[in-house]
Amino acid sequence: MHRSASRLTRVLACAAVVPVIFAAAGCSSDSDKGKGSGSDGSKKAGASASAKPNGKSAAPLEKAAYATLPDPCKSLQAKTIETIVPEAKEKNGTATKSNDLNSRASCSWNGLDEDGLKGSQYRWLSVSLVRYDSHASLGSANKRAEDQYNKQIEQAKATEGAQNVKPEAAGGIGDAGTSIVYSVKKDVDFFNTTVVARTQNVVVTLDYNGAAYEGAGAPDQAKLLEAAISAAKEVVGSVDAANQQQKQPEASASPSQQ
Repeated sequence: MHRSASRLTRVLACAAVVPVIFAAAGCSSDSDKGKGSGSDGSKKAGASASAKPNGKSAAPLEKAAYATLPDPCKSLQAKTIETIVPEAKEKNGTATKSNDLNSRASCSWNGLDEDGLKGSQYRWLSVSLVRYDSHASLGSANKRAEDQYNKQIEQAKATEGAQNVKPEAAGGIGDAGTSIVYSVKKDVDFFNTTVVARTQNVVVTLDYNGAAYEGAGAPDQAKLLEAAISAAKEVVGSVDAANQQQKQPEASASPSQQ
């Protein structure tokens, strides 16, 4: 199997496919008192007019449900990585640099599982998280996240070289979930699954692909999809858990109720 290691290294270097966050004040006056006092009456009328607002005050934007993101490389359990990315080079994942890990973070894993004369199976997994806050000029946190959710779906569908693109609703993943399955032809066929999910003001994009080498059987696309959806649910759970943990210190710091 080592005879093709150099060729596999070159192929795997370009294997990752990444499709990769907005009471009207009324014045009443006594009409009898206003009679015969033109100057005073005018002042009252002027004061009354100026007190009326030009329009309704804008309703305040809701506070973002989630204030932080989990460590993307710890958003999946070690046993999950072992199962869906066998022989991962970096079992702890490789984090992508970010200027604001509280708003945007991602991590990836890849591995080549060699099985002698039966060939090799390659797997690549990426988890990306984007969090939004409510902003007066940009809209509510949830609406901004919803816009990003739809954008990520369209980007996945438009992946360069994608063939047989099949988007489908994926239930049970946060507030909304969609899977996009497709294949990409390289030296071998890569079978790809992208799962995009929104949980409140956070968007999760999980990319998972696989390929077979040296005579190994092609990855089962249905199993890839099943694994990707299960992993996406786990990541969404990690988002909620990270924010629950952040609330606990705040609660313990508050004075106890007598």
